[in-house]
Amino acid sequence: MLLALLTAVYVVCAFALTAFALGTTVLLIAYLRYRNEVVTPLQLHNFPTVAVQLPIYNELFVVERLLHAVAALDYPRDRLWIQILDDSTDSTTELVARTVAALQQQGVNIAHVRRPNREGYKAGALAYGMTLLNVEYIAVLDADFVPQPDFLQRTVAFLVSNPKIGMVQTRWGHLNPDDNALTKGQALALDGHFVVEQTARSRAGLLMNFNGSGGVWRVNAINEAGGWRDETLTEDLDLSYRAQLLGWRFAYMPDVVVPGELPEHIAAYKQQQARWAKGGTQVFRLMIFPVWRHPRLTLGQRLMATMHLCQYLVNPVIMLMILLTPPLLIMHAIQHLSLGVLGLVGLFPPLLYIISQQALYGNWKQKILALPALVALGTGMAWSNSRAVISGLLNRREEFKRTPKFASVKARNPNGYGGLMKQRGFLWEVLFSAYALWGVWVAARYAPGYIPYLLVYAVAFGVMAYWGARDALGFGTRTQ
Repeated sequence: MLLALLTAVYVVCAFALTAFALGTTVLLIAYLRYRNEVVTPLQLHNFPTVAVQLPIYNELFVVERLLHAVAALDYPRDRLWIQILDDSTDSTTELVARTVAALQQQGVNIAHVRRPNREGYKAGALAYGMTLLNVEYIAVLDADFVPQPDFLQRTVAFLVSNPKIGMVQTRWGHLNPDDNALTKGQALALDGHFVVEQTARSRAGLLMNFNGSGGVWRVNAINEAGGWRDETLTEDLDLSYRAQLLGWRFAYMPDVVVPGELPEHIAAYKQQQARWAKGGTQVFRLMIFPVWRHPRLTLGQRLMATMHLCQYLVNPVIMLMILLTPPLLIMHAIQHLSLGVLGLVGLFPPLLYIISQQALYGNWKQKILALPALVALGTGMAWSNSRAVISGLLNRREEFKRTPKFASVKARNPNGYGGLMKQRGFLWEVLFSAYALWGVWVAARYAPGYIPYLLVYAVAFGVMAYWGARDALGFGTRTQ
């Protein structure tokens, strides 16, 4: 009875992974269909009022770069307000105050906003800032991004041209893609998302999301959707779905690039991914039923929205399959299963990343050499992301933990600034790597076809453990 149950769980997990891969395949096909559509650049003649909100919390190393970049935006100063929403508890506040004073003397409309407390974290800061504004559009930029001077002109023009559009998202670029293997893998992952997935969702009429930075909102869309709320750790995804279910359309502009900084340390990356995984799962809990009850969404839109909202659930599915494979092989329970479909559709996700590199870079063949790093991230993060997903399903409340960025200044100890989580997953990753290696030995005896599958996870968990140990000891980190 137990063996039959475990085998059934394994089969369900295999079909779930197949469904996730098919969702990626649909997006890839949609991208290939619509990628040649040309969005005609528009020009503003009458400039509406715009605010740029900059939510920051202890961003000592990057905030000055951000403020100077935003102050240099090519937009009439009498129609532009810059709002620094500063919840910092360190010397960032003094640095911001000095920089703001200097910019104000140059005629920049910039305000340094301090709240009584950090209630609601980023969502709370954005909502509080809106109560102090009277503008038509609001751009949101995180502290580690550097917008180009024409960022507002190009995005706001698109919003002005179509009153049905509630938000315009731009493509994230990278300030430090070649710092190390970790940043190379992240750049590949983000390029796949922003080049293929966001383009496909936008142009195929699927529900998409504001990515939290590098986007411009119509204030009416925010207000009609109920405003920013802190019920989840991904307030951007939450508001995106609420607005679109009300009928607001979103647009994606891949030709407008806003570069951002990639985390160089695995602890910072884990912290970021855990927040996204938990927050995304929280939004899944909140929005999955409204999506399926919505009268105007097609079946295809509902299915793809479901795949979008539960994308992080793939992590516990992966962990279940890893844990079940060796004992089920020993008991001869899965050797007879035909999982060729999973292997076939599994070819499409890597193709998505390759195509994104072809679209962006002349040296794309060199760029895709980072695929092993991406595989290590995508599979090796399964344990830490699974913990975050379970926490999201249980709706456990926790602090919004920012992802520390350092610009050109590198601390000797990556855990020394910004509240990075400790390397709690190190021992677990070592254990899972050893378990997967044992699985390789089991597969060699009972079903050699499973060797590559288990070997990937053994290496991936081992790489994650190595990166964690390296960063904790300070090796490979540039110093100030």
